[in-house]
Amino acid sequence: MSDVKIIQDEVLDKLEPPSMAPKDLFKHFGPGMILMMTGIGTSHLVTAPTAGGRFAYALLWTIPFCYIFKYYGFEMAFRFTNATGRSIMDAYGTAPGKWPLWYTLVITLVQCAVGSAGRTIAAAAVLYYLFSVHMGLPIPLAAYGVLIAVGSAWIILYGNYAWVESTTKICAGALVFSAIFAYIYAPAPAEKMVHFFIFDMPKGSWLIVAAFFGLLPTGIDVSLQASEWGKAKKKGLGYVRNILEDKGLIKKFDAFTSGKEDLAFDMNILPKKTQEYCRRWFKIGTWDFAFGHWISAIIAAIYLLLAAVWIYPSAVKGNAVMGEIAKVFTASVGPWMMWVFIVGAFAACFSTAFNYYDGWPRVVAACARNIFKTTNSLMGVDRVDLTPEKRSNPMSEYNIYRMTMAWSVIASSAIIIGLPRPVFLVLVASALAYFIAPVIFFLNLWYCFTVIDKNDKVFYPSTFATWFAWISCIAFALMTGVMISARIFKIQLFG
Repeated sequence: MSDVKIIQDEVLDKLEPPSMAPKDLFKHFGPGMILMMTGIGTSHLVTAPTAGGRFAYALLWTIPFCYIFKYYGFEMAFRFTNATGRSIMDAYGTAPGKWPLWYTLVITLVQCAVGSAGRTIAAAAVLYYLFSVHMGLPIPLAAYGVLIAVGSAWIILYGNYAWVESTTKICAGALVFSAIFAYIYAPAPAEKMVHFFIFDMPKGSWLIVAAFFGLLPTGIDVSLQASEWGKAKKKGLGYVRNILEDKGLIKKFDAFTSGKEDLAFDMNILPKKTQEYCRRWFKIGTWDFAFGHWISAIIAAIYLLLAAVWIYPSAVKGNAVMGEIAKVFTASVGPWMMWVFIVGAFAACFSTAFNYYDGWPRVVAACARNIFKTTNSLMGVDRVDLTPEKRSNPMSEYNIYRMTMAWSVIASSAIIIGLPRPVFLVLVASALAYFIAPVIFFLNLWYCFTVIDKNDKVFYPSTFATWFAWISCIAFALMTGVMISARIFKIQLFG
């Protein structure tokens, strides 16, 4: 410790540790809130009411299962970024042949099409119900989907990360208010809560269960988006490390010559005040994620419970599906509640689609910057990072980000036009997220445990977190294997 040279820098000296007062924390939140609103949408507004409408309380157990056992799959991506100052995508690039990046690149390009279609059509279904069904306007479902896809891309490219963050916070407030108000006004019977602890797999429920495992709170692959959002926030160690690397005060991580050990960061080289600045942002990032994660769990449970009470038995399908789900609110509270539901439902579904149109292109661009040297030399997707060359070179990270966004808009719009079935698309997109998740889950854990300094008691996972994270990963992988064996190899164990 005494031999460590403390780096002195005037920029670091000006950094003030953020306030940890409760009234200030929400202002600091960002990536965790985005992750919450990325999840709250199709899985909550479509899948949860579908589960409650078709199977009553039987699938309540899936909610605690998903949120408890997937917790560390997400948390480790946040932890890695806040503890190293680098995106976990940079860690993926240190594997032999960069195979995790190629795996992620392929699945993300598929998700840009199928996944975005599933999320976008859910938001479109809200507008379709309001304007075409309720008001009688002759506008097809697909038209709303294309409008949302194009509009989301325009907002993201115009406003960048600040727009994503501010829009998400507004959407979160609208949804949480509408769901909690309806439940307090007309709660489900207390005796039904026992189903949170009873495993049940009714016949025909496998796709809904797979959808829950895939998208509650959201797909594990979205943790990669969250890591990129954390990097884009430019706070904490991510901001400090960039300053030190740019000034040549520490070794710059090279995606093509550095190993994963070079991603680790020694906090002892920083002045005490700067260390506190980084550690506070780390705690804020952790609390940001935890807050969003458990609020998401509460909202999911509320929607399933209300659907079980007010619309069971119901198939919950069709283009006007939002009208059926709206009965949860209109039947429990009153007709006037439909407008509160519409605001909350559109907030949830739009924010999900909106965040995916930003998040997945960021992941593809991150893969490219760690695979291609030209892209690596022209990294940066936010406006403040751009130069004339980054804007003009098609291989720059910014242009790959934009091209991927264009692919996502075009491909998802084509799917929505060709297959305008909201519930089916949502469930298929959710199941796809589930089947590809175990690899991402494992990689997130692996790089956290092998890169972060084990001697740093703040950043390195606790003993409980270590054991439970690996147990969760194994449990999640086993459930995935059961689902795949049942649907692909016809080895039917249940459901």
